Amino acid sequence: MTERYDCHYCKESLFGKKYVLREENPYCVKCYESLYSNTCEECKKPIGCNSRDLSYKDRHWHEECFHCFQCKRSLVDKPFSTKDEQLLCTECYSNEYSSKCHECKKTIMPGSRKMEHKGNSWHETCFTCKRCQQPIGTKSFIPKDNNNYCVPCYEKQFAMQCVHCKKPITTGGVTYHDQPWHKDCFLCTGCKQQLSGQRFTSRDDFAYCLNCFCNLYAKKCASCTSPISGLGGSKYISFEERQWHNDCFNCKKCSVSLVGRGFLTERDDILCPECGKDI
Repeated sequence: MTERYDCHYCKESLFGKKYVLREENPYCVKCYESLYSNTCEECKKPIGCNSRDLSYKDRHWHEECFHCFQCKRSLVDKPFSTKDEQLLCTECYSNEYSSKCHECKKTIMPGSRKMEHKGNSWHETCFTCKRCQQPIGTKSFIPKDNNNYCVPCYEKQFAMQCVHCKKPITTGGVTYHDQPWHKDCFLCTGCKQQLSGQRFTSRDDFAYCLNCFCNLYAKKCASCTSPISGLGGSKYISFEERQWHNDCFNCKKCSVSLVGRGFLTERDDILCPECGKDI
């Protein structure tokens, strides 16, 4: 007696019929499709055993249903993209959603390299220096007047040159006597310290820090012998070619301040009227 060979689900005999094995259990075609076939995303019908099942991200299609949402061309074995879960051929996706090149106005195809800056996009070969027309690629560049320049071309065409070193000033800089300087080149004539960011003065068109200017050119106080800068509104007293800091203009004997008061002199000393009455 021949052993029975039945569908694992409906138990009908499979002798002389088509069947499908799943986990070593046989199923008739009807039961298998009912239990395990995927549903087509396009036509919503089961994808039977005799149909090719095309899948993408856990979604399934009949071969004849796997086409572009817009132009309806088949996408079988062709590159495609998705937007809002809709399948699109590369051409339709590019025309609808891809960036347009800021230079040539043509579509930048998906997968091709593009350059982006401030919301605009370029083909790699269209992103060029306005002056030399060479592709900029990943090199540094400087935008100006809606155009882009490689650094050497920008320096040649636009950058000011430092009065001291004659090299281009690309960032920062200092203007002195209507002339441009690098910050690192604008130095005190005396001590060679950088003057950018600190107070300074000049003599004969040469710039000096305050210390050097005072030590070199300022008059000395007759009392303390320190320089009197006279800069920044500081006050001093002058009498017969001698000068004093306001704080130093005091009576030699009693040390009372003589600023705004009468005084007497005895050789190099100054005296208040009280201390000088016996002179």
